[in-house]
Amino acid sequence: MKPTTIKPAFWAKEHHLDRMTLRELVIAYFQYPAIIGYLVSAAAAIGAYGLYPAPLRQTLGAVLVAASVYPLVWYSLHRWVLHSRWMFKVPVLASTWKRIHYDHHQDPNRLEILFGALHTTLPTIALATAPLGYLIGGTGGALAAFATGLIQTCVYEFCHCIQHLSYKPGSKRLMEMKARHMAHHFHDERGNFGITNYFWDKLFGTYYDRIEKDRKSETVFNLGYTPEVAERYPDVARLSGGVATGHPSQRIPH
Repeated sequence: MKPTTIKPAFWAKEHHLDRMTLRELVIAYFQYPAIIGYLVSAAAAIGAYGLYPAPLRQTLGAVLVAASVYPLVWYSLHRWVLHSRWMFKVPVLASTWKRIHYDHHQDPNRLEILFGALHTTLPTIALATAPLGYLIGGTGGALAAFATGLIQTCVYEFCHCIQHLSYKPGSKRLMEMKARHMAHHFHDERGNFGITNYFWDKLFGTYYDRIEKDRKSETVFNLGYTPEVAERYPDVARLSGGVATGHPSQRIPH
């Protein structure tokens, strides 16, 4: 089954990370509408901070808290929302679940569906950072925290791209992150949710580094949305043109 083509207004072709160089990724990354949206929003928040500044200590506190809470927020979202088995059961949420994560596990190397959609990510970043920043430094603290979350999202998304790119990072840390994330996609999706930070995986018992081939998850590519499940909850299958099965490389043209 061939996935539905996604062609953003400013991106006239599909991009497949397993066929791209690092240079090609960098060029495509900064042209993608979501990344442009994050950067423009961050610049706007920083500009607004200039109009409504907070004292230096409160500003630094807001930035530090936003940077600290970010990994926990995205771990929680990845584990309990993106990998949920309840969203596809709700008709009004089925298309959102398909877009924000099911499609990514169906075809992990397709860049268009790796990035989050702005209408879901921007409110999430704002809710995760701005209230904490406001408690610390008022309006200026909220703007500083929000800008921090947006910049972290850009870093997070770029590291995520690197993990799927046909490229061996020179950084030992990036290589380790890539290995853990590849295991999440191709061995067992029930662990290694952190993407760039695995502290919370270790704390909550979802971290693993040893791959036991005889214990590979049967739902690593479909996230539990099997043909049998689709018979009862058909919305995602209807939107996808069916339910794809098997390894992505065996069903997606290269």
